[in-house]
Amino acid sequence: MSSPPPRQTNTPPLGTLANLPAARRPSPPPVDEEDEPAWRLPWRVRLELIVFGVLLLLGLIGMPLLIWVAGNRWLGPYTHEQNPHAGPLALLQDFFLSLLHGSGVFWVVALGPAALVLLVRLWIYLVRLSGRRNVRDDDETPVGRGRQGEISRGPR
Repeated sequence: MSSPPPRQTNTPPLGTLANLPAARRPSPPPVDEEDEPAWRLPWRVRLELIVFGVLLLLGLIGMPLLIWVAGNRWLGPYTHEQNPHAGPLALLQDFFLSLLHGSGVFWVVALGPAALVLLVRLWIYLVRLSGRRNVRDDDETPVGRGRQGEISRGPR
């Protein structure tokens, strides 16, 4: 297989990058104090990704197993096709097949723990936000009579 012919362009070859002025030269990525590249994710983002991964794993494996335990306890044994006493792995197999087929109910079960934690965090954030007062509200003079009886027109 032969290579294509070189393209005719007006851009200089890469070897001439060293000849560029210092202001136009590409710079290497910045380095932190510990000699780690700056493109590394902050610790808070890494923590959130770990938490989401654990919650997703709980939704994919833990929730179907909890459903199997509860169903086996109150509804009787799980039957899988011709096997009247199928175990939890048969339920996991059916669960993952239903996820692959795109069943919405199974996706709700799989993403449920992560969505629940997200909603709880949102609710806590909104409660904290509603309890805050604007700091500038205390500094403003109300419209009406001022300090010495003069009429003010609002905040100063």
